[in-house]
Amino acid sequence: MPNHQIYLLSPKELSPETIAVAFAKTSRSPESFHEIAAGLNDEQSANFHEKWVVGYGHASVAEHAVLHLAFENVSRLATESIESNRLASYTEKSSRYQKWGKDDFYIPPELDEHPLREEYIQTCRLLFDTYAKFLGPVRELVAHQSPPRPKETDEAYDRRIRSQYADSCRFLLPAASLANLGMTANARVLENAIRKLGAHPLAEVRQIGAEMKRVAQAEVPTLVKYAEADSYLMETSAEFANPQPSTINRQSSIVNRKSADWCQLVDFDPDGETKVLAAALFRFGGMTYAQALQTVRHASEPERAGLAASLLGHLSRHDSPLRELEHTSYTFDLTLDQGAYAEFKRHRMMSQTSQALTTRLGYALPRRIAEAGLEVQYRSAMQAAAVCYEKLAGWNPHVAAYVVPNAFNRRLLFTMNLREAFAFCQLRAAANAHFSMRRVALRLAEEIRGVHPLLAKYLQLPEGESWQGIEAKDFAACG
Repeated sequence: MPNHQIYLLSPKELSPETIAVAFAKTSRSPESFHEIAAGLNDEQSANFHEKWVVGYGHASVAEHAVLHLAFENVSRLATESIESNRLASYTEKSSRYQKWGKDDFYIPPELDEHPLREEYIQTCRLLFDTYAKFLGPVRELVAHQSPPRPKETDEAYDRRIRSQYADSCRFLLPAASLANLGMTANARVLENAIRKLGAHPLAEVRQIGAEMKRVAQAEVPTLVKYAEADSYLMETSAEFANPQPSTINRQSSIVNRKSADWCQLVDFDPDGETKVLAAALFRFGGMTYAQALQTVRHASEPERAGLAASLLGHLSRHDSPLRELEHTSYTFDLTLDQGAYAEFKRHRMMSQTSQALTTRLGYALPRRIAEAGLEVQYRSAMQAAAVCYEKLAGWNPHVAAYVVPNAFNRRLLFTMNLREAFAFCQLRAAANAHFSMRRVALRLAEEIRGVHPLLAKYLQLPEGESWQGIEAKDFAACG
């Protein structure tokens, strides 16, 4: 009997397209991967993809061609579109551990020769100048609250407290702030990304899509060469942006009003715990799912608690719950500051629908900014951004979003299953997470525990902490 063999088809030796063909051919060839790859060259690989991937639509083959793309000096607004592709990996410049220079912002080409261009630039400069001026005073406040440890070097000390003062000052940075971003994705994802980026209303994003295609074609010349702007996306977006006279228009007076509660659980399955426990019985037993449901529904509360303990009671902080938790989900209407949204959007194992970034839902004021005596200057900068936004929005609301600072609130609809809720809440409620995200994570956990206490009690959260406590400690105002 042949022994197991596991080895790499190295991109140092083979092109991504050739690797993809080598994997594809194994479905019909008895040869080893090395033997298959040895019989291929780039031209043969391109012909294969032209016939089978492009011609016959076997797009899954393209998933074996993996590329690593580096983006430099793209706006934070553009990174949202790049990172909207779920099946890829991203790492971007951190606003918690790095500082921005006074000119580190993007000027959209739509503003070339436009009368508002200079006001846009001056508003961005005001925000960046205020950010730079705040770093020192807020650092002094943090240093007073968290003095150096014995024998701690200056460099180590600054690293330890940098996130604390940067966490507050980053609220001033606008969506135009420049960032670097690394992306790892397969060719199938890249093709879809290029199509979406090409259909975007912002010139910067369309340019990024075109450049992505050019760069990707150097490695996978066949797999992305037919990627063009997604007409469906453009047409659908245009129709929703300009609806025909209807009830939608008559309801325009409610648009952009702040809701009474910043976090609302708008939908969940009251029978969700039963379905999750039944799925676990189904997995490990021999019964049908209908029989498993009946078993759980007729179980006593102690018996249900025992099933829940068997399912989740052995979890450590490094474990992921079983996938049976994915059989129930929760939909939230959430309003959070843009800085928090920039982190929230990275959780792509959920469905997210965000509204456009505006200045119309109020803004957050970090408590450290107020305690450092900087509230008046902070509010003045927010007001200047709001005034500039409204002027730009009257002409182009997409371009106007560039000038909106992280402090302003954004509305988000999302649906997550219980397994993702465990991952999100435990990660983002941790002591080293940004306080905006800790507030969100603890609130979501509270809402889920309120409807599914049997399972959600196993969420491993910091003891003695609540979202109300985070709000009181870290925010002078939330919007």
